[in-house]
Amino acid sequence: MRTSYDRLFVRFLKLFNEHRDYYTCHDVMEELWLEEGRKPFYQGLLQVAVGLHHWHHHNTVGAIKLWEAALHKLALYPDNCMGIALGTVRIETALLLELVSSEEGAQAEPRDITIPITDAELIQLVSLDDIDLHVDETNETTP
Repeated sequence: MRTSYDRLFVRFLKLFNEHRDYYTCHDVMEELWLEEGRKPFYQGLLQVAVGLHHWHHHNTVGAIKLWEAALHKLALYPDNCMGIALGTVRIETALLLELVSSEEGAQAEPRDITIPITDAELIQLVSLDDIDLHVDETNETTP
């Protein structure tokens, strides 16, 4: 069991699960991905978030491409990894990919998924993370 988590990973989970701010999730996870040597785990989670951002902005082609790439990268890791139920994330992402790839699903109302957190310490860290989001001139939020 891990005893500490990177602050950017904690922030990513907070933004993803509670704020549903997938655009800012991308910024936060990209910083961690670069700091941690471009690990596929972080890139896969980043791609899940950006795929959701694309879908919520009616770019189904972008969402499909990102989710396919994410599933490929996340397949390299165990179902429980880094304090999250990664197997559930893969299943939920695959279901969204299947839905959006279908003719009727391409018109479906976008929805969210939640990354299940399995580690008590990580749950606490995410709950305590105090995000101060600012809206900039482009109407995008930044942590």
